Amino acid sequence: MRHPTTKRKLISLAVASMFTSIAAQSYAQEAPAAPVAPAKEAVAADIPAVVTTGIRRSMLSSMNLKRNSDGIVDGIVAEDIGKFPDTNLAESLQRISGVSIDRTSSGEGSNVTVRGVGPDFNLVLLNGRQMPTSNLGDLSGRAFDFSNLASEAISQIQVYKTSRADSPTGGIGATINVMTARPLDNPGFHSSVGIKGVYDTSNNNLPGDEKASRSLTPEISGIYSDTFNDKMFGIAISASHQERNSGYNQAAVPGGWRGPFRGDENNWGTIPQPGTPGSENITNRPGPTDMYSVPQNLNYSENGIQRQRTNGQLTFQFAPTKDVTTTLDYTYAENKVQTRRSELSAWFNFGPSVSSWSKGPVSGPLIYSETIVPATSDIAMANSDYATKTQNKSLGFNAVWKVSDKLKLEFDTHHSTAESQPDSPYGSSNTLGTASFSRGTTTADFTHDFPVLSIQGADFVNDPQKVTGSVFTNSYMKGIVDQSQLKGNLKVLESSGLNFGVAVTDVNNRSAFSNQQRDTWGGASNFAYPSSVWHAETLRQYFSNIDGSGNPALFNQFYTFNFAQVRQLAADAAEAQAPGQGALYLPKTTYDTDRRTEEKSKSAYVQFNTEWNTAMPQHTGIGLRFEKTDVVSTALVPTATVISWVSNNEFPVSFATPSFTTLTGQYSNVLPSFDYDIETTSNTKLRASLGETIGRPRWDQIQGGQVLDTLARVNGGTGSQGNPALKPVKSENADVAYEWYYAKQSFFSVGYFHKNLSNYAGQSTIGATPFDLHTPVNGPLWKEAVANGCTDGDATCIRNYIFRNHPTAPGVTATGNDSNGNATGTIVGQPGDPIAPFQITSFANQKQAALNGLELNVQHMFGNTGFGISANYTYVNSGLKYNNAAVGQQFALVGLSNSANLVGIYEDAKWSIRAAYNWRGEFLSSTFDGAGPNPQYTEAYGQVDVNVGYNVTEQLSLSLEAINLTNGIQRIHGRTQSEVLYATQTGRRFMLGARFKF
Repeated sequence: MRHPTTKRKLISLAVASMFTSIAAQSYAQEAPAAPVAPAKEAVAADIPAVVTTGIRRSMLSSMNLKRNSDGIVDGIVAEDIGKFPDTNLAESLQRISGVSIDRTSSGEGSNVTVRGVGPDFNLVLLNGRQMPTSNLGDLSGRAFDFSNLASEAISQIQVYKTSRADSPTGGIGATINVMTARPLDNPGFHSSVGIKGVYDTSNNNLPGDEKASRSLTPEISGIYSDTFNDKMFGIAISASHQERNSGYNQAAVPGGWRGPFRGDENNWGTIPQPGTPGSENITNRPGPTDMYSVPQNLNYSENGIQRQRTNGQLTFQFAPTKDVTTTLDYTYAENKVQTRRSELSAWFNFGPSVSSWSKGPVSGPLIYSETIVPATSDIAMANSDYATKTQNKSLGFNAVWKVSDKLKLEFDTHHSTAESQPDSPYGSSNTLGTASFSRGTTTADFTHDFPVLSIQGADFVNDPQKVTGSVFTNSYMKGIVDQSQLKGNLKVLESSGLNFGVAVTDVNNRSAFSNQQRDTWGGASNFAYPSSVWHAETLRQYFSNIDGSGNPALFNQFYTFNFAQVRQLAADAAEAQAPGQGALYLPKTTYDTDRRTEEKSKSAYVQFNTEWNTAMPQHTGIGLRFEKTDVVSTALVPTATVISWVSNNEFPVSFATPSFTTLTGQYSNVLPSFDYDIETTSNTKLRASLGETIGRPRWDQIQGGQVLDTLARVNGGTGSQGNPALKPVKSENADVAYEWYYAKQSFFSVGYFHKNLSNYAGQSTIGATPFDLHTPVNGPLWKEAVANGCTDGDATCIRNYIFRNHPTAPGVTATGNDSNGNATGTIVGQPGDPIAPFQITSFANQKQAALNGLELNVQHMFGNTGFGISANYTYVNSGLKYNNAAVGQQFALVGLSNSANLVGIYEDAKWSIRAAYNWRGEFLSSTFDGAGPNPQYTEAYGQVDVNVGYNVTEQLSLSLEAINLTNGIQRIHGRTQSEVLYATQTGRRFMLGARFKF
């Protein structure tokens, strides 16, 4: 039963210190206080006491957090100080109903989706403070990357699924508060040290040039907490360092799929129309109104990843009186990642082909084969070697003052940064391309999960590997948050309280990058590379877990090489050919694009909470939050000058000195919230919540400046432009829930939620001709070549004609012939040539959506047997789904998926065992692939993790963890199942550890 007077005190304390450690421990580690009235003693006896064992204590504390909170709240509480359930916070969060995670290619959880709302619209707090984000993998997103944080210093995670007036804005799906340990919340001396050996099997399944020297790596952590002078002073120190060597192997169509086309279309890239040459080679041709796409390329890569993650936190607390508590804390996290990659790929040029197709209305390719005679196309290979470093730093101060029995005040301020940058002289990413120009007819088989590439005519003896093009990228991202909050709680009536507060938040984001690109994809020079630098490999073994990799038609040979060695050879050769050219094999030291955006927000809130001491105790909370935000975005963007035609379908754009532009925006919001709950019996509760929340646009959506992509194609180029005047997405939320706490540590709950989302930034693509760039395509020389026997789509013939008949024409620079006798060089667009068309993507508040769903939770402990289960299922639905049969830009909800978890535990005085199965259904992960406005669907994925612990003594415990026991495969496809985009194989991970408590 809810006890109004006692509970009112708990609520007052919680709201006054929301997202601080005092509130966290009050919710998570204390059982509800015993009632004063003797008549209710029997009811109080039904309230469970906190058990002492780790897993059961954690589950009970999490249950009490859910039961005693206002609104819909879930969470995870550490089993003991310094012992969070999972080594990765995202892996823990996915076990909460409604929470799904996005995994990196290496299989590790990084970002979270909550109730179908994607990572950019879920706000992450650290001890109640808004955290900056930084991730070179998503240079302009707002999603927080949980892989940067170790779990040892985390005491609990709170997931607020309904709106709250006293919460910082930005979380539409949820506001996630990560709480760290505070010494005065756990008085006395606590200290432990842990060590683990991490064995990642995926490192063993890599070529020698990509594999780390060892698969077994160390992890060490420690925590120290103590209080002094009768709990007047407290200090806590935690630190951890983990090294992990892993890998993943990926089959992909990273260039995206060209199309979609209608069956009756006839232009570059389409299959031949009936009655035209080659049409007889099409099986089950897509109908006139059917949609289909063709692959741009097929790529295999083997990726070695080495990571070193270091975390630390220092906390001082001083409580000069029982009414005043101050906290000073500093948090540091560093995540360093080194990547080495080998690739094999083939690009299609959409010449004569043989193909077969699935049934419409959206036809998928089963077989796509391009006829290449003679065998003169490139068998492209590449190698990469780069490193990045991300650092998170946060310095904060908090003071809580109990002014009187009726008034409590809290002040909190912090300065936090997140910075990601290159950690290698070769940049934040790079590609050094090589090729043998001996590829004949090339076939791609898409009938299984693994796309099979077959190549005829490969001859690495007579046409050995040589360096072709290269790209060296330097990327940089930094986020800064300066935030000050003043909160108060005033007792108004015996069972009522008024919460109020003001805050000032200044968020700065900077993202910058530059590309050093050498577009010599037809061959950088005639330099003869020593055969010893190429290391022969076979492909099939690295994809053995993906269905279809055993196909004997697979082209099973490729070469790896040492990146540093071959890069130096290529640089020396280029320098010998033309002084200064060797520098093109290193990244630039300056940024071509530099975008800086500042958001300044001022906010104020009030919330009135009342307990109703009726026959069925009730609670209401009515809140209102006002927030005003000013946006200033300054962007340094390059000015495009010319387009050059350097190979069949490569049209790089050249740029002059960049310049800055500044744009501004402003918006304000009034956000109401209402919470209600009633205890229908002593162990059941009904809840209802209404409210409005906002989610701020991505940084790239509000960054000013038009940026053209560096590489155009035959049909034109692409680019993007932000809009700082964008308003945030607004969500009108409604929740109802029923909770039944039917035993001491068991409960069942079911909840329904509904969200009306408006002001979504729709990404539209518009045609434009920026900078009036001329392209050789369909220019006078192109048309002359076609008039003299070349077909309009035969780029090789057209280039040969121009170089051999007009070698000195304006813009034409002939450099010779390649090993197959085809002319090489560049053709620069001239004033008499057509203006190149560009597709520019931008943003506007033009979309709205609605979603709803159900959450089911059950936690059951089987008496005193030590066994227990926890299970949940989330169903999410929206009518706003992607239409695979439609062409062009579409708006659809990204991240919408069903999910389920099943966790079984056993625990006694010596053993603790947890086995968890996590599943996420298929979801739309993007509305753009590498080729344009096309969908990406991440297929359903399930994973089993197991954790076994053994207490040798009260001080010493051993643990064994197994991650991804099912060895799951991640797969992403386009409009049809056969339009594979990425098929990724990782591996299992095992950790053996020991922990000693002092």
